[in-house]
Amino acid sequence: SRHHRTHGGDLIWEIGSGYFGCRDEQGHFSPERFVENVRAPQVKMVEIKLSQGAKPGHGGVLPGPKVTEEIAEARGVMVGQDCVSPATHSSFSTPLELMSFIQQLRTLSEGKPVGFKLCIGHPWEWFAIVKAMLETGIQPDFIVVDGAEGGTGAAPLEFSDHMGMPLQEALRLVHNTLVGAGLRDSIHVGASGKIVSAFDMARALALGADWCNSARGFMFALGCIQAQTCHSGNCPTGVTTQDPTRQMALVVPSKAERVHNFHSHTLEALQELMEASGLKTPHDFTPRHIMRRVSETQTLHLSELVDTVEAGALLKEDVSALPSVFSDWPLTNAKSFGIQAA
Repeated sequence: SRHHRTHGGDLIWEIGSGYFGCRDEQGHFSPERFVENVRAPQVKMVEIKLSQGAKPGHGGVLPGPKVTEEIAEARGVMVGQDCVSPATHSSFSTPLELMSFIQQLRTLSEGKPVGFKLCIGHPWEWFAIVKAMLETGIQPDFIVVDGAEGGTGAAPLEFSDHMGMPLQEALRLVHNTLVGAGLRDSIHVGASGKIVSAFDMARALALGADWCNSARGFMFALGCIQAQTCHSGNCPTGVTTQDPTRQMALVVPSKAERVHNFHSHTLEALQELMEASGLKTPHDFTPRHIMRRVSETQTLHLSELVDTVEAGALLKEDVSALPSVFSDWPLTNAKSFGIQAA
């Protein structure tokens, strides 16, 4: 939106199934609109949203009353009309087509980094994407793994509670798959999903993340009390409402200072954890640095509880010795997100 552009901050353009900012009148991807926005110097990366932890596999609706002139201007939709994000993308329907779309965006953006975000559902869908990378030679510059812990008060309750793979398991699966396919060194991995504290970041980095995204902590710093009325316009703290009266509860100068303090103090705490562990950078965290209690009388290194895969292991004909989560690897191919019969 024009508000994001005002002060010249760096932007990552996340493109979901609604193609907001790069859509035609029918809601499909528009290369011309995409070029108009992506080549702005502020836009540093492009992220295709396949799914998100808050509501994995589910589309979204911004109710018409919340579609103000500002939102309509930014998204390229009609004022006052329901704004629908379909459950699936119209620009691709197979892993091979996804790789082609990634390459198209990279070309149109004149070489800016292009990646995607997903909440892992069926592991074989993820395996098919990796096989498409191997078959086409096209790779995303980055992948953001969103855990099922991700949340929004506007999500269906059953989806929030039960759909998608938790972040720790999903992050390790993505990391191990890329290692096993010989792709890990060329693809950066981000992690998101209920990452609030410095320890949350240290653990995610230990499990294979290159960086962490955080929303929940900043929402709390801004004043969110998890009233779960995001979709209604009646947010009591003014965070997710278009009601001018309710918006008065959000005093920007005060809240901005709180958000800034949360950010700086959390990173300072991460530095202290790192230094106390005898490490030089946060990327030196490994599963050996994390202990987990597994019973009243026993704690184990995280390295004893998570799977580890050797580089290139998935490129071998026989993968039977790999962890059981990879049992579906031989049953997938780059032409479909589905699983093939054994």
